[in-house]
Amino acid sequence: MKKTFAIILSLVLALASLAACAPAATVAPAADAPATGSAEAPAAAPAADGDKVINIMTFTDEVPKMLEKYIEMHPDFGYTINATIIATTDGLYQPALDQALAGGGKDAPDMYCAESAFVLKYTQGDMSSYAAAYADLGIDVASALAAADIAQYTVDIGTRPSDGALVGLGYQATGSAFIYRRSLAIDTWGTDDPAFVASKIGPGWDKFFEAAAELKAKGYGIVSGDGDPWHAVENSSEKGWIVDGKLYIDPAREAFLDLSMKLKEGGYYNDTRDWNDAWFADFQGIGAQPIFGYFGPAWLINYVMAGNSGGSAPGEGTYGDWAVCEPPIGFFWGGTWVLANKDSAKKEAVAKLIEWITLDTSEDGLQYMWANGTLNGEGGTKDTVASGVVMAKSNGELAFLGGQNMFDVFVPANQFANGKNLTQYDETINNLWRDQVRQYTAGNVTREGAIEAFKQAVVDTLGIEAN
Repeated sequence: MKKTFAIILSLVLALASLAACAPAATVAPAADAPATGSAEAPAAAPAADGDKVINIMTFTDEVPKMLEKYIEMHPDFGYTINATIIATTDGLYQPALDQALAGGGKDAPDMYCAESAFVLKYTQGDMSSYAAAYADLGIDVASALAAADIAQYTVDIGTRPSDGALVGLGYQATGSAFIYRRSLAIDTWGTDDPAFVASKIGPGWDKFFEAAAELKAKGYGIVSGDGDPWHAVENSSEKGWIVDGKLYIDPAREAFLDLSMKLKEGGYYNDTRDWNDAWFADFQGIGAQPIFGYFGPAWLINYVMAGNSGGSAPGEGTYGDWAVCEPPIGFFWGGTWVLANKDSAKKEAVAKLIEWITLDTSEDGLQYMWANGTLNGEGGTKDTVASGVVMAKSNGELAFLGGQNMFDVFVPANQFANGKNLTQYDETINNLWRDQVRQYTAGNVTREGAIEAFKQAVVDTLGIEAN
């Protein structure tokens, strides 16, 4: 997922509360992140026994914190966790992970994570041979998947075609919604009812732009920037960027040029770039014009929007002024898959961690706590998870959404999640494509010029020719 850090960290995560009673199962205190963007990582605390350390490599602290919780709940586990966290910012994570896997040895990761933008590289592509089959870890895959009712797309994405082995699973389900401001809906249409708003903005892009015009008449933009609808376009397209070894531009993705230009010419957005300051400012409603909504999954609400809304309780900033509804077109966005190194000497311990994160449906399993906001006690963030069994017994009511149960919208949205349009090059190609789209909407190139420049950039960067 896109919750990235601005620096590269290598750290050992803290579990100080266990230090007195179970030293073998604790994690040494983490060093503070340096104040600058230095690539030098703080030194990890030395482990008492190198054979009892599990190395994990990932791009946020999300999974390492889960492992903290597992050790806290299982003090007899007997292992410490050494986490290397490298942000996906500037494309730094994949090269570092590739080098670590290829280099092997005692410092190689026993576990590692990949997000949807590049997961196929590690489950089905160039680096998939390094992944251990879950079955080889001792996991009864067929039985566990059926018992947990795991979303099929996360299984498909995590299955290696060469041998049909499951090598990775996600713990989230990332079917997505349109997330909108209640007060702006009321001012424009007289109601903030999710079913009504869904009928105004869709289905389809024609209705979306009709709604954009009505919002504009009230002084509102419908989205912050073209990156917001991009995720809906990208992840609802029929085919991915590579077909039969050649670059392919799906018609829906090519039409994104026109969609972006229409947003620009109509003044329907604030022309921000996602993950930049102006985009974050629009969550608070302090941009050039108030912004009506965003496209995204539950994690966008929990980990991006809520913390940038200008408040922490209803009535503060835009907190509590949001709701979710069906988007103009169904799509999914993001997700993190957990993999094991086939050369790890700690497969039994790694299996316990992976099963707890991805397959355990009990109230003590990660999935239940993740869905119900109880991972670190009551009142935490809630998220949609991959297990249908867990989702059926979970409550998605959020104060941020004015008390709405977001699962009523996000669970049905998972039907649109699939891995058929993903490739192992998505992170790179998406960036190249979006750069050219912005060149086009800025008036720097023609539509045809943007397409040709994009094709050449893919050749120059990846050596992949267009059809």
